[in-house]
Amino acid sequence: MNYPRQKRDPRTGLRTSATLATVFTILGHTVLGFEQPVAQVFVALGTGYACALFFEWVDARANGDVPGFMGGGIRKALDFLLSAHMTAITLSFLLYFRQRLWIMALTVALAIGSKYVLRVRQQGRLRHFMNPSNFGMAMVLLTYQWSGMIPWTFTIEIHGVFDWLLPLAILILGLRLNLLFTGGIPTIAAWLATFIALGAARAWYQGSPVAAELAVLTGLPVVLFSLYMITDPQTSPARPRNKMVFGAGIAAAYSVLMLLHVQYTMFYSVTVICALRGLYLFALSLYAPVAGPAPEPQQQAIATAGSFVRAPEPQEAVTVD
Repeated sequence: MNYPRQKRDPRTGLRTSATLATVFTILGHTVLGFEQPVAQVFVALGTGYACALFFEWVDARANGDVPGFMGGGIRKALDFLLSAHMTAITLSFLLYFRQRLWIMALTVALAIGSKYVLRVRQQGRLRHFMNPSNFGMAMVLLTYQWSGMIPWTFTIEIHGVFDWLLPLAILILGLRLNLLFTGGIPTIAAWLATFIALGAARAWYQGSPVAAELAVLTGLPVVLFSLYMITDPQTSPARPRNKMVFGAGIAAAYSVLMLLHVQYTMFYSVTVICALRGLYLFALSLYAPVAGPAPEPQQQAIATAGSFVRAPEPQEAVTVD
């Protein structure tokens, strides 16, 4: 007898990715040789939790709703904070601001704030369209280029076989996460295929070696970027065909920015494509069907009573969000 396949809880994917990011951060500061001060992690997490709770409370208050972290005990509050934890802890090791910890706090605040400000209506609900972690990074790197940098050396303290084992483990875990929870394999495949094709085209156009254009793919940051950032299910399309267009678009934007000699190209390319997708979704929302006639008084009373309980919002399964 064939039983219907149970749908996986997206919160499980988010819990898994948040746990992996936390373990990676702890190992980074104890074994791998992360360059950032440990204080940057605590500043990022503290800011992330505070902003998530405050912005959610303000948003719920403005809409006459109940904050998403209330009404389910400590477990619901912890699940609510998982997304903020993921965003904050990944930003803590993706950026390096030396001793300027206030810029780290600003980056996390911008990232989480974008989820409440940059939204479009889809299927009757407001959803954010900018990848939070990427948006925070892009805005701060654009504004404070004199202060921030990307610490590309994540594994300076390991050598020999561990130089291969660590990226392999991250690759396997990331593929499993995307296969089981995010459905992001089409995005990854399209991003890599288009990146390689356009890299070869840039090499031909500029008269440079193909290997020089594609060498960036061998770095651990690109593995993290490909598996854990661009596949964020809350800010990428749902249909496989649209996922492929999304991934290819990121690679195309990357290639254009490379030809323009723009620094931090990967992160700006995601910002550009997410913004274009947001504009597209906004245009679609303008032509969405208008609401039906007002309900009868009895139905209105039921709807009003039900408005105090927020429908469960799908959690983000990834984010270097």
